[in-house]
Amino acid sequence: MFGTHFYNEGLRKLTIAFGQLFNNIIIQNTSSTGAVTRRIRVPLAYAPKEKFIVRLEQQANLQDDREVAVTLPRLGFEITGLQYDASRKINKVQKTIRVKSNEDGKVQNFNYAPVPYNINFSLYSFTATAENGLQIIEQILPFFQPEYTVTMRVVPELDIVRDIPIILNSVNYEDTYNGEFTTRRAVIYTLAFTAKTYLYGPMSNQGIIKTAQADLGSDTDSPLTREERIVITPNPTSADADDDFGFTTTITSFTDGKRYNPVSDTDE
Repeated sequence: MFGTHFYNEGLRKLTIAFGQLFNNIIIQNTSSTGAVTRRIRVPLAYAPKEKFIVRLEQQANLQDDREVAVTLPRLGFEITGLQYDASRKINKVQKTIRVKSNEDGKVQNFNYAPVPYNINFSLYSFTATAENGLQIIEQILPFFQPEYTVTMRVVPELDIVRDIPIILNSVNYEDTYNGEFTTRRAVIYTLAFTAKTYLYGPMSNQGIIKTAQADLGSDTDSPLTREERIVITPNPTSADADDDFGFTTTITSFTDGKRYNPVSDTDE
């Protein structure tokens, strides 16, 4: 857009961070004596809910030997919406600046204030039994009260690190157990989340300002009359933003009464 390509991978990083929250959920089955008979790490994939349901329905009969069915338990998640959040808007001309080195010396990389967006996620839990479904849900809900905060490096080039709250909005339950006893059962939980993130625009750069100059006068009518010039430079002049340095101020007075052209920086 506007002829400039950029990609900060903000949404991609957020999606990965969201998935990592649920990537180590484990369920286990026990015998009547309490001994663990089976321990499973629940697989996680980025996929819509409808895809899992279709795969489940493709093996409706437990006696069917087809190999297209989904092995339960399983977790899936997806992005379901994006909304601009005006309540978190900040002054759009604010800058985040970092000084970097390149072949020509020191430059300032900067980015303007980010745009606040709410990203909606849905997490789906598919299990064959109600017990396994409860095990999964109980390993998730206690951590959201109602939000859980993750820390992300959203723009590594500018060393921008942000805390992103992920809010649990709702939990819905569905049991597809109907029909004949041989029909495959699926217990489905759907958890809706909102991640309050920021999206950054393209990064720009500029040279480091080494000199500031101001021309002062008591008359604002054109053409201008310059009465005093103030020039400020770093001391030493070789200093950059990473150094401890002072400033040298030079004040020059003009009493010749000549008119001053600020565009060409010359007297007339």
